[in-house]
Amino acid sequence: MSISHKDLHSKLTLGGLLVSLGIIYGDIGTSPLYVMKAIIGDYVINADMVLGGISCVFWTLTLQTTIKYVIITLSADNHGEGGIFALYALVKKTKIKWLIVPAIIGGSALLADGIITPPISVSSAVEGIRTFYPEINTIPIVIGILVALFTIQQFGSKLVGRFFAPLMLLWFGMLGVLGLIQVIKHVEVLKALNPYYAYHLLSIHPEGFYVLGFVFLCTTGAEALYSDMGHCGRKNIRISWIFVKTTLVLNYFGQGAYLIHHQGETLLSLGGKNGNPFYLIMADWFQPIGIVVATLAAVIASQALISGSFTLINEAMRLNLWPKVKIKYPTELKGQLYIPSINWLLLLGCIGVVLHFEESSNMEHAYGLAIILCMIMTTVLLNFYLIMKRVKLYFIMPLIAIYLAIEFSFLVANVTKFAEGGYVTLFIALVLVSIMTIWFLAKKINKSYTKIVKIEDYKKVLAALSADLSIPKYATHLVYMTNAGRTDEIEEKVMYSILRNRPKRADIYWFVHVNILSVPYKTEYKVTKILEDDLYRVDFNLGFREPTKINLMFREVIKDMVKNGEVDVTSRYESLNKNNIIGDFKFVLSEKFLSNESDILWHEKLIMNSYFFIKKLSLSEESAFGLDSSSVKIEKFPMVLHPAENLGLTRIS
Repeated sequence: MSISHKDLHSKLTLGGLLVSLGIIYGDIGTSPLYVMKAIIGDYVINADMVLGGISCVFWTLTLQTTIKYVIITLSADNHGEGGIFALYALVKKTKIKWLIVPAIIGGSALLADGIITPPISVSSAVEGIRTFYPEINTIPIVIGILVALFTIQQFGSKLVGRFFAPLMLLWFGMLGVLGLIQVIKHVEVLKALNPYYAYHLLSIHPEGFYVLGFVFLCTTGAEALYSDMGHCGRKNIRISWIFVKTTLVLNYFGQGAYLIHHQGETLLSLGGKNGNPFYLIMADWFQPIGIVVATLAAVIASQALISGSFTLINEAMRLNLWPKVKIKYPTELKGQLYIPSINWLLLLGCIGVVLHFEESSNMEHAYGLAIILCMIMTTVLLNFYLIMKRVKLYFIMPLIAIYLAIEFSFLVANVTKFAEGGYVTLFIALVLVSIMTIWFLAKKINKSYTKIVKIEDYKKVLAALSADLSIPKYATHLVYMTNAGRTDEIEEKVMYSILRNRPKRADIYWFVHVNILSVPYKTEYKVTKILEDDLYRVDFNLGFREPTKINLMFREVIKDMVKNGEVDVTSRYESLNKNNIIGDFKFVLSEKFLSNESDILWHEKLIMNSYFFIKKLSLSEESAFGLDSSSVKIEKFPMVLHPAENLGLTRIS
């Protein structure tokens, strides 16, 4: 895999550049639909405000998107993959335990903002219809588009993906041309390239600093750009960004040129209810075409975010930060997956946002507060990545300090959005943080109270049990899933199940362990022969983006072992053995419950009770491992935490 991911990141192809346009830039590419409109708001248009706003946008795109993400963060790839969880999987090697905190906060914030991106993009585009029908209610149209978009997810985005690249090429071309026409008419707008105008707005204008909250909307897609790196390759993203940034800057400057030309007026007086500078710079005859192209671009932006959410949840599951949920693989494309529960929850969230805020201008107030938290967390993790890579401290310290200063400024400016709707995304992020934290801590508690024993101590009794004809045979092949990391160890509960919880005689015992690696794609296995013809252990080493289809994988391992003459899987029942019938395989999984004998602290009780409640709503163990339920036996196993040592019993005669 290492060779192919190096190829992916060093290759520069026309196809790769086009795919980058289609997949990577949806979110950041549709921001001209609402950024300038949000900056100007209901204020009377004046040159200081416009030039300062555009200058802030230009330097935000340069410092935040170009330098931080496209140049620096894209270098932090985990075997070709990007995103906050891929970055966390990398820095986890430093053994600094608290780094899980920025990973959980960042991942939750990114998912939370994913609920507001589709509604704001689609609403901003569809509201262009009001140019022709001022009184039209756009809410049903927006909801209709969102329902259609989420419904087609189950078929995979391969089909839709073919149309993404040409449409986004058309979209960015349109942005550039529309902006250029206005800039040529009013060249003086290019003064805004001077950072003095940004400084002037932020320091002198009474509302200047808080305008940063709306300026920030121009870079919200930078985090998604990093998450989707594995699909296109670093070089393709860096080269295509030159074209994308040029068209975005031209469009922002074009909108600014138009607005400076209309000083003293308001957006309401210029365009009525649909006073959006994005549509105002279009010629009347072109507006219907512009609305259609903008709507399609908004749908594509939403699609990229939905796919990103699926990938994020899949990574969180593999890193033990999320309950197991059903995953489908609609196409053969690597990394292409569909999570039904997340899909429909996202749709409900998006519809809720549309009904709650109604207008895109109201959504602007809620947008950005969560994503800035994600960007700060990425900066924190990036700091440790650079340290891990032995980058000189005199380079790291000023760099991280500058970005933390920029991002905390954006955070302070965005805090004012809390009461105006930012509480929606923060509440969603808080719920997601709670789920991830509970899951992570419960797994940790679980692990610390799991008693591990040496297999060596049980080899003799297992061999004797396998040959004991006085005990009815339970299965020809008995398979246990184990979490024990070492091949010479096993959980005590497994031995309890085989020897004491109704002794289970089998011809061959198998222990299967799934090890999730910190690399995205890998499928390896290792077989350890513990007891000739009686006991084997199979270790699967899977990348954190690989599906855990244990049933299919285990079958493949058995087939390989039979071919090499390592094991005989023919049934040991005389009648079946004569006819070369393969023996039956029985999987035993233990389902834990919190024992009443546990004497635990209040916070542990809260975590474990929440964990078991969430577990009931999540996917069963056999489905999560991709096992056939007809060959699975579930055993209830009490989980005893802090057992009371002395009950104070007194014997009486």
